[in-house]
Amino acid sequence: MTADTWQKSSYCAQGESCVHISATPTSVHLTESADPTQAVISAPPAAFGALLRTLKLSRG
Repeated sequence: MTADTWQKSSYCAQGESCVHISATPTSVHLTESADPTQAVISAPPAAFGALLRTLKLSRG
């Protein structure tokens, strides 16, 4: 098993609170660098894509 390769969000400003993403063919993982629990949210790629589409539509 390989370690996740995390990428910091391009929307992250200078500071400690940034969203990071890691993806595999079967799962997308999100974490937030300032979270002291280091929680990771995982979802199938289709579900993550649906979330992104919904967020983009709500920005209208």
